[in-house]
Amino acid sequence: MSQTEPSSRASVMPRFGVSPWSLGALIIALIVVAPIAAVFWMAFHPADNIWPHLISTTLPRYLRNTLVLMISVGLLSASMGSGAAWLVSRYRFPGVRWIEWALLLPLAIPAYVGAYALVDFLEYAGPVQIGMRSLFGWQSARDYWFPEIRSMGAAVIVLSVALFPYVYILARAAFREQSGEGEEVARSLGAGALARFWRIGLPLARPAIAAGTAIVMMETVNDFGTVDYFAVQTLTTGIFSVWLESNNAGGAAQIATVVLVLVILLVTMEKTSRRKIQFFSLSTRHRPPTQTRITGIWAWMATLVCLIPFSIGFVLPISVILSHAVDNAERWSDPDLLRALWNTVRVGGIAALVTVIAGVFLVYGVRLSGKALPRLLLPLTTIGYAAPGAVLAVGILIPLALLDHRLADAIEAVTGGRAGLILTGSSFALVLAYCVRFFAIAQGAADGAMGRVSPSLAMAARSLGRSKGQTLIEVYYPMIRASVGSALLLVFVDCVKELPATMLLRPFNFDTLATRVHDQASLENLGDASPGAILIVLVGLVAVGMLARANR
Repeated sequence: MSQTEPSSRASVMPRFGVSPWSLGALIIALIVVAPIAAVFWMAFHPADNIWPHLISTTLPRYLRNTLVLMISVGLLSASMGSGAAWLVSRYRFPGVRWIEWALLLPLAIPAYVGAYALVDFLEYAGPVQIGMRSLFGWQSARDYWFPEIRSMGAAVIVLSVALFPYVYILARAAFREQSGEGEEVARSLGAGALARFWRIGLPLARPAIAAGTAIVMMETVNDFGTVDYFAVQTLTTGIFSVWLESNNAGGAAQIATVVLVLVILLVTMEKTSRRKIQFFSLSTRHRPPTQTRITGIWAWMATLVCLIPFSIGFVLPISVILSHAVDNAERWSDPDLLRALWNTVRVGGIAALVTVIAGVFLVYGVRLSGKALPRLLLPLTTIGYAAPGAVLAVGILIPLALLDHRLADAIEAVTGGRAGLILTGSSFALVLAYCVRFFAIAQGAADGAMGRVSPSLAMAARSLGRSKGQTLIEVYYPMIRASVGSALLLVFVDCVKELPATMLLRPFNFDTLATRVHDQASLENLGDASPGAILIVLVGLVAVGMLARANR
C-alpha cells in the first residue's frame, strides 16, 4: 500500500495541472523579476512627473558622464586585458608564470577602495607630492602643477585597473583555445608578431573580448563609491541625489529606467555581435599554440606592460590600506567595526543561503515542469545581475514600503498594538536585494551542474519510489554539491562588496563593512576605514583563488 501512495499523489497533481515544484519555480522567478518591473511601472506612473525637469537640467549631464565613463573604461580595460592575455599566452618572459595569476588579483580590490588609496597616495598631503616638494624645494601647491586627482580621468583609471581582469580571463581562455597551425602559416608567410595579433589572434578572440568588455561596462554603470568619491555625476549618483536629497522616488525610478535601458542595449549589442562574429575549427586535430621565448629589452618590456595594471590595481591599494591599518592598529578592536563585520557576515550569509536554495529550486522545478512559461522566465531571472544595485533598490524599497505600511496597519487593527515596519525596518529588504542582484550566479551554477547529471539516474530513482524531493536530495545534491558550494561562496563575496544597494536599503544605524569603509573614507578618515577595507579584500582574495583554480 505504501508503494502506491507516491504514484497516487503524483497522479492527482497533473489532473489539476498544478505541481508544487513548478508553482514554486514560477513564484521565485516572479520575485526576482518583480523589482525590474516595479521600476518601469513607477517611472511611467510617478506621483510627481519630473521628466521635463530632468531632461532640461541634470539628465543630459548624468547621461553624458555615464556614457563617457562606460566607453572609456571599456576601451581601456579591453586594451589592458586583451594585451596582457596575448602576452602571457603566447610568450615566455621574466616572471610570466606568476604574472599570469597575479593579473587576477585586482578583482579582489573593490574599485571604491582603489579610489580611496589612489587619492591618499597622490593628494597634496600624500607621499608623492610631499616627495616632490622636498626634492625640488617647492613650498606650496602654487609652485608647481599637478593633475587634478578627483576627476573623470582618475575615475576611468581606477575603474579600468579594477575591472580589466574580466576581459583578461575570457581573452586568455580564447587565445589558449586557438589552434597553432594558423599562426605558423602566418609566420611562414612573413607576418610579424603584431600582424599575427591583429589579423589572427584578435579576430578569433573578439567574441570573448566583447563579452568581457560588456561585463566591465555594466559594472561601471553599477559603480557608486568610486564616482561619488571623485565627484563624477553619473546616472547612479543621480538616483541617490534625486531620491535622498530631493525626496522624489518617482524621479529616481525615471533615472533608473534610463540606466536599465542602457544595460539592456549593451547586453543586446554584445549578444548580437557574438552572433554575427562566429569562428569554427574545421580540423579534428587541435594543436595549441606554442609560447615563444623573448629575450633582451623586449622581454623586460613585456614584464613591465603586465606589471603596470597589476601594480596600480592591486599593489598600490593594498600597500596604502595596509600602511594605514598598521598605523591604526587600535581600530581593529573598535566596537563599530566588529558590529559592521557581524552585520556583513549575517546578512551576506543569509542572502547567499537563500539565493542558492532558491536557484536550485528554480532550476529543478523548471526541469520537472517541462512547460513553456517557467522556461521562458528562467533566462529573465539573470537580469538582476546586469541591473545596478541602485536600480534594484528603487524597485524593492518603494513597493516594500507600501506593503509594510499596510501590513503594520492590519496588525494594529487586529491586535491594537503598533508592530512597526517589519520589512523595511529590518534587513529583509537588503537580503532581498542581494538575492535578486546575485541570483544569476546561483542559477547558472545550478543549471550547469544539473545539466551534467544524467537524466537516467533521476528516472531510476523515481522508478524505485523516490519522490521528486528525495530525488533532488539523494541523487542530484551529492553530484552538484561542489558547484553549489562555489556559488554559495561567490554570492557571499559579492554581497560583502556590494555598496549602492546596501547604502539605500540598510536600516537606520546599520552598517556593513562596505558602508563603513565608504562613510569613513568620505570623511577623509582612511585610518578608520582601513581595517574594514582589509577585511573586504581578504574576502575578495578567496573568490580570486577559486577563480584561479577553476581556470588552471
